[in-house]
Amino acid sequence: MSLHLSNVILHQLSKNNNDELTVNFRAQSLDNDTSTENLVSELHRVFNAKAGKGFGSFKSDSDFQNWLQEMRQSQRSFYDFSQISAQRLKDELSKYPFADEGILVMAEYQSLATEYLLIGILPLNQSLKVTEGLDISATDYLDINKMDIVARVDLSSFETDKESNRYLTYIKGRVGRKVSDFFLDFLQAEVGLDAKVQNKVLMQAV
Repeated sequence: MSLHLSNVILHQLSKNNNDELTVNFRAQSLDNDTSTENLVSELHRVFNAKAGKGFGSFKSDSDFQNWLQEMRQSQRSFYDFSQISAQRLKDELSKYPFADEGILVMAEYQSLATEYLLIGILPLNQSLKVTEGLDISATDYLDINKMDIVARVDLSSFETDKESNRYLTYIKGRVGRKVSDFFLDFLQAEVGLDAKVQNKVLMQAV
């Protein structure tokens, strides 16, 4: 896959002893190397393959949109953008009973001719591994295939056609959890084009 990585960072969402959600901020962005490129390539591939996507756009008073524009115009660093976004995400997620722990990933990259910003929470699971001394130890791994709290901004469309109502794509998530509602609140976005509704209208017109 032809992918050019600009920025990527991980922060951790976890619960403290009082069962309150907290953010463990990474000290700096990750290096752009083979490992991070492979991570973002896999995130991009899995996101594209996910069914049940919704489309939307930012509200005119969206703070997230303003922070994103400042970052893109070099008025705010990517690291600062990731921190303030992570804090807002934590505050919004804490309102819901499904406040999941996990690894928050934010990646700014280009695939083919389109620039993207992907932001999502990746489940952190535990498995076993065999050491060189043939002992068994636990290891954590990211379960990318099971990510369902994730959204992606088509930065190219966002910056060239702000009247579009589908430059923001998100996974609608598991039934009954209203993940899409929570993520739209976090991004301060509103639902845009609904492909099923549009197709139904077109069929009725025909």
